[in-house]
Amino acid sequence: MSPSAAAPPPERTRSALGVLGTYLGPLKWQVVALATLLLTGTGLNLLLPQLLRRFVDNAGLGAGADVGLLVRLAGLYIALAVGVQLMTAGATYVGARVGWTATNRLRADLMAHLLSLDMREHKERTPGEMIERIDGDVTALSNFFSQFAVRVFGAALLLTGALIMFFREDWRVGAGVTVFTLTTLTAMNRVRKLGVEPTRLERESSARLFGFVEERLAGLEDIRSLGAGRHHLRRFLQTQREFFTRSVNSWRRRSVVWQLSMLLFAIGYVGVLTAAVGLYAAGTISLGTAFLMYQYMTLVEEPIDQLTQQLQDLQKAGASLGRVSELLALRSEVRGGQTPLPTGPLALDFQQVSFSYAPEDPAARGVLHGVSFHLPAGQTVGLLGRTGSGKTTLTRLVSRLYDATSGVITLGGVPVTAAPLHDLRQRVAVVTQDVQLFQASVRDNLSFFDPQVTDAQVEAALREVGLGTWLERLEEGVRTPLPTGSLSAGEAQLLAFARVLLRDPSVIILDEPSSRLDPATEARLTAAMTRLLTGRTAIIIAHRLDTVARADRILVLGDGEVLEDGERDALAQDPRSHYAALLRAGVLDEGEGVLA
Repeated sequence: MSPSAAAPPPERTRSALGVLGTYLGPLKWQVVALATLLLTGTGLNLLLPQLLRRFVDNAGLGAGADVGLLVRLAGLYIALAVGVQLMTAGATYVGARVGWTATNRLRADLMAHLLSLDMREHKERTPGEMIERIDGDVTALSNFFSQFAVRVFGAALLLTGALIMFFREDWRVGAGVTVFTLTTLTAMNRVRKLGVEPTRLERESSARLFGFVEERLAGLEDIRSLGAGRHHLRRFLQTQREFFTRSVNSWRRRSVVWQLSMLLFAIGYVGVLTAAVGLYAAGTISLGTAFLMYQYMTLVEEPIDQLTQQLQDLQKAGASLGRVSELLALRSEVRGGQTPLPTGPLALDFQQVSFSYAPEDPAARGVLHGVSFHLPAGQTVGLLGRTGSGKTTLTRLVSRLYDATSGVITLGGVPVTAAPLHDLRQRVAVVTQDVQLFQASVRDNLSFFDPQVTDAQVEAALREVGLGTWLERLEEGVRTPLPTGSLSAGEAQLLAFARVLLRDPSVIILDEPSSRLDPATEARLTAAMTRLLTGRTAIIIAHRLDTVARADRILVLGDGEVLEDGERDALAQDPRSHYAALLRAGVLDEGEGVLA
């Protein structure tokens, strides 16, 4: 299951049993194999002390000992002991395979879920925190998926078998060991909860540390150029100190379980050995039986130690499961409909559209207020306005990165809220000023890792935007790795245009594609943009008038409202229009209030 194809996990994943059912269900035969290996190993473990008793009792006969029997018992014991080790190794391998398969599926579902969330959720969390949720918390669940249920069952079976063997030898010793076992399990169950909350706080600190590192690496150029390295390092040490402190506290709380186990078993061993020595001295049991009681006590300790370890892992898994469940519980408010969009270029209509980034806060000022305009299919509108006027927000509503607080937006007569999300975002392409390039091949950067896109299609798109000469210089063609930062701003924009051509959308949104280019590069970009926009509906956010020189219409925003909307030529000839004033000034001045 690929992240792109995975659907958000069902509601039951928010409980431990739901997680087990969801992610271990498809691996049921591997889980059965794991259980078989563990249970077989448990049976052999219970048989080994019986062989030791017969060996010790027979060896104690001195000259009357049956040497042949001793050799057979020794050989059988070695064979069974090797069998136990093989079963353990097999269980470890199968368990690891089950664990990684299940957790990788969970990672894929988490990634798909994160991609489906609203932009608002992503703005509230750093990428580093998201990485920690997807990787760190899921890794902590690995043992829970792979071995928790089966190992707990196997430990319980081994413990029950050992207690039954004690009762077979002497009911008084069996009763005493049973009381000891129940007391130990009750005590550990009471103290195990001490580690859940500290472990949750530890994971949160880890997420903050990841987020801090990610943010500083992203802003490394600014940190260096302003000489702020020492200050950020100091803050890093503070964040790391918090993580270290909480990690130590979490470890201490979790360690209470095994510390208590060690203390109680020290008492338990003394009690069993005292009883065995007393019974042997009284002639009630043989030396081999006394040794067998000690061996079965180790088989009581082993599963309880196993349960102790699993309880510690459960504490970690419980904290991680809680954090993962919180993430899975988030639901996107942006949901698609079922009405398909018409084919071909799409007309765009805004009807009394208003928007606020904090709709739940009545005191918060909205970004857009009653915006209405009509963009005919196949035409281009130049979107002008001062910084903060709502230009970028308006385009985000078209592609439904956010939904309008009120009003209706339609494409081809279909409300964007009624169209399937996947179809909408296939038909609406956005090219931002900061083009995101990946450390991957040229074709993967253009196709976004879609294997169905052919090399020939990628090559055709590159030549269409004027990158044919650049392509011919690449040693491996479109398969050449493209390290991030290896291209100029103009080349990056042209690559972004090629991405759009591969998708063949109906609506294109360009966020000032030529704001940082020299005249020669801008000329190449303008030619590519002309080919790109032909026959398509387009919105161009402009900070330079040259960018909208070929636009069919002009839309001027101010303080979230439409100040002007009309055909570019008509507005240019109207001396009272905002656009004509900008042309006379020869510059789109956002800071001096020309658009006010």
